[in-house]
Amino acid sequence: MGEEERDQVKPLASYSSPSPSLHIEEDRAISGQLRFRRRRQIQCCGCITAILLILIVTILVLGFTVFNVKEPELTMNGITLVNGTLLGNNTGITLVADISVKNPNSYSFRYRNSTTTISFDGTAIGEGRIPAGKAKARRTVRLNVTVANLGIPSLLRDDRVLNISTYTRVDGKVKMLYLFNKRVVVKTNCTVDYNLDTASSQGSNCQTTVDI
Repeated sequence: MGEEERDQVKPLASYSSPSPSLHIEEDRAISGQLRFRRRRQIQCCGCITAILLILIVTILVLGFTVFNVKEPELTMNGITLVNGTLLGNNTGITLVADISVKNPNSYSFRYRNSTTTISFDGTAIGEGRIPAGKAKARRTVRLNVTVANLGIPSLLRDDRVLNISTYTRVDGKVKMLYLFNKRVVVKTNCTVDYNLDTASSQGSNCQTTVDI
């Protein structure tokens, strides 16, 4: 065999299988990556769960505080009767009702034009107008409602204490976070004893209902 043939024919390189230590290192690297990914997934799930819990707690707190609309209160503080001649005119009896609107909420209570109806012996004898307004958060607004030309025939009787009834309806809304409106309707029935001799009311008894 010539030299050229000997150069062309060369023995093949022997195949050697990867060493076991190399497989172990690869397995360790893959296992480490899986553990890292699993740890990241657990951390993400934990963060999402914590955020959801915070949102739920916040909603519950707001529901029991800010978004929990409390009932506004209407109170009849007293009434005053004035003869028209004392006012310099020829009108009949004028009644002035002193009414309080208390707003216990964290937001303003805005009410529309409202009315107060005056009754005597079960008969309506006049109606007063309450102009639209606002009761600020945790404040009380006092209103004077005037009803003129009342015809009270019992003024000529010997009974000097008049039992007068009033019915007031206030329709309004509470605006929460300047975004959400909650409609509120307050209705109050009051009875007041008015002493003609002392020209003063002797207390009142009121029953109030609130629709929210």
